Amino acid sequence: MPASSPFLRRVPFRIPPLWIGWLAALCAALIGSGWQIASRHGVTTTLGPMELAVMRYAVPALLLLPLWWRPGTWPAGLSRRRCALLTVCGGLPFGLVVLAGAQWAPAAHMGVFVAGSLPIFTALGGWLMSGDRPARSRLVGLAMIAAGMAVFSAGEWSAAQGAWRGDLLFLLAALMWAAYTLLFRGSGLTPWQGAALVNLGSTLLLVPLLWVVGAPRLLSAPWADVAWQALGQGVVAGLLGLVVYSVAIARLGAARAALSAALVPLLTAVGGAWLLDEPMSGTVLVAVALVVPGVAVAAGALDKSARPRQPPESAPALPSQIDNDARRDTA
Repeated sequence: MPASSPFLRRVPFRIPPLWIGWLAALCAALIGSGWQIASRHGVTTTLGPMELAVMRYAVPALLLLPLWWRPGTWPAGLSRRRCALLTVCGGLPFGLVVLAGAQWAPAAHMGVFVAGSLPIFTALGGWLMSGDRPARSRLVGLAMIAAGMAVFSAGEWSAAQGAWRGDLLFLLAALMWAAYTLLFRGSGLTPWQGAALVNLGSTLLLVPLLWVVGAPRLLSAPWADVAWQALGQGVVAGLLGLVVYSVAIARLGAARAALSAALVPLLTAVGGAWLLDEPMSGTVLVAVALVVPGVAVAAGALDKSARPRQPPESAPALPSQIDNDARRDTA
C-alpha cells in the first residue's frame, strides 16, 4: 500500500474537555466509594484510624516528593493560609473525622452523609462565598438529591440504631470537603500539585500525633491487610482520587464536580452489602430514582443556555480562565 494512502494518515482525535471532566468525576465517585468501604473494613477488623491515616497520607506524600524539588512550578500567588486550609479540609483532619465516624456507623451511612450532602454544601458555599447562585432548574436537582438522601437515610436509621455519633462526624466531614472543593478552585494548583500539598502537609501533621498516640497495629496486623490498605488508601484514594477530583473541578467547576459525589452513597451501600455483609434496606431503589435524575438536573441537563465555554485550541487555558469559565457554568 503506498505511503500516501489515506488509510495511513493520522487522524487527529481530541476528547472534549467537558467529557474529560465528567469522566474524572465518575472516577472520583468510584474511588470515593471504594475508599469508604475499605475504611469501614479496616477500622472494624485489624487496623485503626491512625494506622489507616498513615497509609492514606504518608504513602502518596513519598510518591509525590519529586514535585517539591522542581523550582518554579508552584503558583506565586498561593497564600500560606489557603495552603493550610486545603490541608485541613482535604487532608488529615478530614480523614480522621471520617475514619472516626466509620467506627460508629456502617458504610452506607458514610456514603449518605459524606458524599450525598457534598453537592448541597458546595452549592450553598459557592452561593455564600462567591455569589454563584444556581439556576432554578439546578436547585430542583439539588432538592431531588436531598430528598433521595433523606429517604435513604430514613431507611438506614431504622436498620441501624445508635449510629448518630458517626452520622454527625460524617456531616462535619462533608462540610470540610465542600470547603476544600471551593478552595481548590482558583488556587492555581495543578491536580498533581494539589495532591502533593495535601498529602505532604497531612504527613507533617501526622508526626506529632504518632509521637503521642502511635500506630501499633501496623506491626500486629496481618501483612496482607496492611498491603491492601496501603494500596487502596495511599495509591488509589490518596493519590489518584485527589488528582481525578481536581481534574473534575478544573474542567467542570466546583459545583458540578461535587455532583459526582451524589452517586457515592448508592455505590457504597451496594458495595457494603456485597463485600462487608452489611444490611441494605429496600429504600435504596427509591433513592436511586431520586438521586440519579437529580444529579442530571443539577448538572444543567434542563438548562440549555448553560453550556460550558472551552478555551481556544491555539492557547491552553490558564487556571484563572478555567475558574472564570467554571463560575459562569455554575451561575
